[in-house]
Amino acid sequence: MSMEQGPARASAREIAGGQFRYYDFVMAAFVAILLLSNVIGAGKVAQIWLPLWNVYWPFGAGILFFPLSYVIGDVLTEVYGYARARRVIWAGTAAVLFMAFMSWVVVMLPPAPDWTNQAAYETIFGQVPRIVLASVCAFWAGEFVNSYVMARMKIWTGGRHLWSRTIGSTVVGQGVDSLIFYPLAFLGAVGWTNALVFKVLVTQWVLKVSWEVLLTPVTYLVVNWLKRREGVDVYDDGTDFTPFRTRV
Repeated sequence: MSMEQGPARASAREIAGGQFRYYDFVMAAFVAILLLSNVIGAGKVAQIWLPLWNVYWPFGAGILFFPLSYVIGDVLTEVYGYARARRVIWAGTAAVLFMAFMSWVVVMLPPAPDWTNQAAYETIFGQVPRIVLASVCAFWAGEFVNSYVMARMKIWTGGRHLWSRTIGSTVVGQGVDSLIFYPLAFLGAVGWTNALVFKVLVTQWVLKVSWEVLLTPVTYLVVNWLKRREGVDVYDDGTDFTPFRTRV
């Protein structure tokens, strides 16, 4: 199929085991953003000025980039199908677990006597087990829900209205992510009231969905470019949607 004719519609079963030119690059981008947003962004609380309310609003800096993993997840499912997105989600989950283990080992290593940065290192890379568990569970569940909704909606809409799938899947996926992470990480913790947990949960969910809406034009450009370059448009007709496998 020539690129001038556009991508050919294909069932996910028809391309099982097939090779794609850019799939590995998209996977690498997904895992890189996931890890970097957890390492660089998660430890800092920033604030933004809201002139209409004349207040500074605090937020976790990681929210600026972590939602990009959901955008790439949408691209993966839309272009390559649920099975290949599932493989990437498992790769991301394994990477996050290894990152948490590596951080714990490195922080626990006794510092050399003339190295004076241990306290700062622990502040940045020391991870509370409860928050790590909450983060991994929320990411895993949220990403799979996001991909499942995206794939199902593509079949229901016949491939039309991409914006409805990207936004709709993010509303549900990020909702599941937030509903798992914030109660599991902070409910009952010192300094966290039930009302505060709920407030932060809703605020972060709204911000993440808003990012998805703002990035919709970018998603369109990336999806259309990849479909033309790969030459196929994958639909998950008859796909086994279990999350508990990695084979494509």
